[in-house]
Amino acid sequence: MTEELGLRERKKRQTASRIWRAAVDLCSERGFDHVSVAEIAEAAEVSKMTVFNYFGTKEGVIVSPMEEHVGDAARAVRERRPGDSAVTALREAFLEQVAARDPAVGLSGDPRAMKVRQLIGDTPTLAHRMVVFHMRALQLLEDALAEETGDPFLARVAAAQLLGARNALIMENHRRTLEGDPLDTIAEDCAAYAERAFEQVEKGLQGYPGPH
Repeated sequence: MTEELGLRERKKRQTASRIWRAAVDLCSERGFDHVSVAEIAEAAEVSKMTVFNYFGTKEGVIVSPMEEHVGDAARAVRERRPGDSAVTALREAFLEQVAARDPAVGLSGDPRAMKVRQLIGDTPTLAHRMVVFHMRALQLLEDALAEETGDPFLARVAAAQLLGARNALIMENHRRTLEGDPLDTIAEDCAAYAERAFEQVEKGLQGYPGPH
């Protein structure tokens, strides 16, 4: 039974990936607004209903790989080691993703990932979707900190600082990737930048919210 479920999940992931690749290729070639869900479905060799079942909307198809990571920062804080600060937890989680060349932190050699960044920049509806995504990530982190400290206001301030540092690093990775810098060089520099960025936040937050 477990093996059957595993096979089913792999097939679902393969289908989702095929739909995503077809959507990115078509939208990059013709523009997001000039491609229909029906055309994406045809290119991916699935039904239009399958596209909606997997992603909900056309926007969801394009940005779904990013939105899977909306809770990463909050999860890092909730699952951190006893005695670690929120800054330490986010810094370590981020550096692990850098070492793994994780697309979630802007490190990907996949040309389609770069096409997605270009599409977001060129398409207001996708840009708006990413704003909503970032606000959701901020809210999840704020909730995690507020539950622990009982101070929603300072949790909001801290969450903004933490995600501000993380997002600045990711944006720099995206910028350099689009400019064609070697991935390994970007990752190496990013690790150094991350130490500096999170150190600055740590000084401001002074170990907040403290041991747990």
